[in-house]
Amino acid sequence: MNNILIISWYTLREAFARKVFIFFAAISVVFLIGLAVVFSLINTDSILSSMNPSGDKIVLEQAIIQIQLMITAPLSNLCLLLAIFSSASFIPIMLEKGNIDLLLSKPISRTQLLLGKYLGGTLVVFINISFLILGAWIIISLKFSYWNLNFPIVILVITFTFSILYSVVVLFGILFRSSVPGMMIAYFIFLILSPAIHFIKLQLQTLTGKEVLKSIVDGVYYFIPKTSELMGTINSNLGQGKPIGDVQPVLSSFLFLILTLFFCDYLLQKKDF
Repeated sequence: MNNILIISWYTLREAFARKVFIFFAAISVVFLIGLAVVFSLINTDSILSSMNPSGDKIVLEQAIIQIQLMITAPLSNLCLLLAIFSSASFIPIMLEKGNIDLLLSKPISRTQLLLGKYLGGTLVVFINISFLILGAWIIISLKFSYWNLNFPIVILVITFTFSILYSVVVLFGILFRSSVPGMMIAYFIFLILSPAIHFIKLQLQTLTGKEVLKSIVDGVYYFIPKTSELMGTINSNLGQGKPIGDVQPVLSSFLFLILTLFFCDYLLQKKDF
């Protein structure tokens, strides 16, 4: 366990040295400054009165929460896209000649090396996402004078979703020793495959006589990670303080993560360096 923590700490230092933190932080700061400027020019009282003519406190709080979610939903997706981009090169750089030779000369197993790099990359993204989401939450809360204490939980949802996609990035990084294939596959799953399969599955539920097609879609649906639902319904529910609802997307996505990491470890054990 100590070796894993050491490699994770090394990955954090690597992120600092390669300006990954600075890159992510710079984009976050620009966004937060822009959000603060826009909010300073907006009359929130008129917006809230139009959304809640009765002035009911509960309705008002729900209106503010909805505004938070409307603003941070695209922000969450942006976080993931930036996170994948900024962390995709950790594994390929580790596998470069010289780097991997040095690491394997240490008293550390390949499994510990893999887990340390994976957890370190996830920690880098968790810190960056926390900075951006908490910054946006503070700005919105100050503007509307309402603190939705459930909202920061979305940081965990975004990080969990990233950790799933990052396992795919790691897998292709080991296979090809390049960051590009893993990034492309992760973006494809997140932006196209998961939303499309979820949509098709919902549409087929209302149709009859499509049993073969339903079985194929269900097979794909239960195999791939449910990033669409994690960043959609589940993220929204937790941000509003509601129960997750259906835990199947969480459990099946977690199983996908574990199986992918096991396969990554298998490939890394078979690699001849």
